[in-house]
Amino acid sequence: MVQYNFKKITRVPTGKDFVDIVLSRTQRQTPTVVHKGYAINRIRGFYMRKVKFTQTNFHEKLSTIVDEFPRLDDIHPFYGDLLHVLYNKDHYKLALGQINTARNLIGKIAKDYVKLLKYGDSLYRCKALKVAALGRMCTVTKRIGPSLAYLEQIRQHMARLPSIDPNTRTILICGYPNVGKSSFINKITRADVDVQPYAFTTKSLFVGHTDYKYLRYQVIDTPGILDRPFEDRNIIEMVSITALAHLRAAVLFFLDISGSCGYTIAQQAALFHSIKSLFMNKPLIIVCNKTDLQSLEGISEDDKKLVEEMKSEAMKTLVVDGQQVLLTMSTLTEEGVIAVKNAACERLLDQRVEVKMKSKKINECLNRFHVAMPKPRDQKERPVCIPESVLEAKAMEAEKVKRKLERENENENGGAGVYSASLKKHYLLADDEWKEDNMPEILDGHNVYDFIDQDILQRLEELEKEEGLLQEQGDGEDEEMEGEDLTPEQQKELNEIRKKKSILIREHRIKKSTAESRPIVPRKFDKDKRFTSERMGRQLSSLGLDPSKAMKRVRSESRGRKRERSSDHGEGMDVDDDEGSNKKMKIRSNSKSRSMSRSRSMSRPPVHELVPGEGYKDSAQKIKREDYQTLRISVFF
Repeated sequence: MVQYNFKKITRVPTGKDFVDIVLSRTQRQTPTVVHKGYAINRIRGFYMRKVKFTQTNFHEKLSTIVDEFPRLDDIHPFYGDLLHVLYNKDHYKLALGQINTARNLIGKIAKDYVKLLKYGDSLYRCKALKVAALGRMCTVTKRIGPSLAYLEQIRQHMARLPSIDPNTRTILICGYPNVGKSSFINKITRADVDVQPYAFTTKSLFVGHTDYKYLRYQVIDTPGILDRPFEDRNIIEMVSITALAHLRAAVLFFLDISGSCGYTIAQQAALFHSIKSLFMNKPLIIVCNKTDLQSLEGISEDDKKLVEEMKSEAMKTLVVDGQQVLLTMSTLTEEGVIAVKNAACERLLDQRVEVKMKSKKINECLNRFHVAMPKPRDQKERPVCIPESVLEAKAMEAEKVKRKLERENENENGGAGVYSASLKKHYLLADDEWKEDNMPEILDGHNVYDFIDQDILQRLEELEKEEGLLQEQGDGEDEEMEGEDLTPEQQKELNEIRKKKSILIREHRIKKSTAESRPIVPRKFDKDKRFTSERMGRQLSSLGLDPSKAMKRVRSESRGRKRERSSDHGEGMDVDDDEGSNKKMKIRSNSKSRSMSRSRSMSRPPVHELVPGEGYKDSAQKIKREDYQTLRISVFF
């Protein structure tokens, strides 16, 4: 578990924002109206409430800052020294001290002015005391503006620090710059550390996590360290020194034996000896990296002696004999990377177990353990017995491993789109040869395949040829009919029909394209009189049809409508000479006609509503049918 989460620290406002926040809250959450006519006790209470509320808000905000920022003496020494390296703990403590002092001063100011407000004898004096109290509180807050800005910068920087748990299993990587530390952590964890071919690419600590024997390990990449006096090291190097000094971890000291990092093996060995005091009581492994450029056997004799000296120093940290302290690897080819990780995890695990075995708590735990050692009860041999079901399951698993996948068969037989997988090869039949047989289709108890003619394909080709010949003959006949068999009069009528058809099609397309933007022209302005009964009669006569029945039907409908109107009007008339009775009868007859028309309209369903027995599936189908009929009528006329 990560014990320190600096990302939860509340944002620190500037001095001006602090004052605006508190005063606006006081204005919004306290009463704002007071009159001269109020009793003096009520006026005093009004302004005392303002002062106390403002002091409470200042106290809460400043207390949040003081409490949420970590105290360097109470947190782990690793974080304490890290914060000291990054921010200088004296300045940090001084800023928090000023915040605490301002909090106490604001409390004292509020206490003094509340005491003075108890003796205020008028509205004006009470208001003046309130203004003075709030003014002094704001002045104190503005004076600590630089400290607030400094703490906000520290908060932002602390939020970017990695979440490192100092008490968990940790692997620490150190060494000269550009020796392959970041590449190694990218290989064994999911951390994405920037890797570049120049020194000091890594300027802070980076954390990744890896697993070994079902346990989680924390891997920390540190910035490069140079071999120089302690006083001359900069902040980036001191971050690495702090991590080495305070974290209980397995240390991997990276050594570039190829020299491509810009530093010789002698310089790297000097760095190792200068910081070897930080390796005490920690598992240490020397990792010779970049073996793809230079093998360990190919270096000079002097360099080999230096490496052997480093190895002898690392041997002193062994807990269990026989473990390796000098390993080689290459992060480019990934040769030996997993071996280095496993060795570091194993060394750290052994060291932690050894420490626990030496602690006082182990005696209490051992008393609870009992290891049972079975003793032979007779001389009979009892070999290990494995059930047959287990053996069969193992054999089936081995067969599954050996069995080819369909993807492999697909790649061998032409790939996707060419290879077609057989769905019958896994059928469980008495004889495997039956798998590819054609499956019969049964219809009415008969096998359909028995009635299929063997020469059906050949006969189909003959039919297609015959149909092609007939089509050719038919096309020739149509051409002759169009050109030769028609008389001049028929040809003239055919041309007129085609011309009329093209005109109707063109007009319909124009109407359809301009349907939305075309205005509706009233009938009285229709000078062309395009849709009249006379025009319909003329068109029917030109087509050789008798228009008398259609015209009679149109006239009878128009007369019927007029008669209905006149009958309605007749129903509304009154025969009585009395004027009052005439009015009453007219009202009754009119209401009666309205009710009859309303009942008639209510009994008739809407046009688009579906009525049972019409034969439509739903109302949408009915609407579509009516639109189609309307379109046909418009094209015809």
